[in-house]
Amino acid sequence: MTAVSAQHATDAETDLVTRTEDGPVTILTLNRPDAMNALSSAVLVQLQGHFDAIANDGTRALIIRGAGRGFCAGHDLNEMISHRDDEDRGRAFYDELLSACAKMMVTIRDLPVTVIAQVHGIATAAGCQLVAACDMAMASDVARFGVNGINAGLFCSTPMVALSRNISRKAAMEMLVLGEIIDAERACGLGLVNHVVAPEDLEDTTMAMAKRAASKSRAVVALGKKAFYAQLEMDLVDAYAYTSKVIVDNMMMRDAEIGINAFFSKSSPEWEDR
Repeated sequence: MTAVSAQHATDAETDLVTRTEDGPVTILTLNRPDAMNALSSAVLVQLQGHFDAIANDGTRALIIRGAGRGFCAGHDLNEMISHRDDEDRGRAFYDELLSACAKMMVTIRDLPVTVIAQVHGIATAAGCQLVAACDMAMASDVARFGVNGINAGLFCSTPMVALSRNISRKAAMEMLVLGEIIDAERACGLGLVNHVVAPEDLEDTTMAMAKRAASKSRAVVALGKKAFYAQLEMDLVDAYAYTSKVIVDNMMMRDAEIGINAFFSKSSPEWEDR
């Protein structure tokens, strides 16, 4: 049994990530409030399991949120330092933990639905990475963000992958090197979150956004989301060549025909998701 799966076995009956539905919207709640929803190995296993299920079920939009006072305080440092006594000082465990986390973050990108972070409190280190990995993010005006591992002698190398794909290089380096916590308005100005609202409005505002996203063709969202992230890694000429083929494929889809006909008839489209 591997280090991560062994840890998961001890928490097999614990809902560290809970799932609820509101119509076509699925809500996943990080459920370790006493640990500020830290991403332990068991949490990563449960998140990955939920994502794998959502990729193939009827979900049309996904909200990720946290229980208790915080959204997510990053990796579980208590779990990490507990492996210092391993024969290899924890290297094998850390390799597997970070690989599992990277896979989970990439899975968010690859999900065929819109993923929205609902951030009501602190989101630091890998928690900030989780926000950045989502397609969109809503934040309470009391939420806080940081990649502050540098303060404990750990440069947030993996969180910077998602962070640097959301905000400018200089802003990312400032957060990574100084390790300072920024407020929600600053995070919004940098492009890390879409909107900032009062705490009492966060849940309803996030759900409203999710339901608007869920009202679109899942097949078209899946096509467009994949193309969005792929073209970001291309140069300008290649990006136009690639997306030109994507929109041709889109035009051949049944939902494009349905949507265009509905546009001209001024009616609501009834998607077939194909």
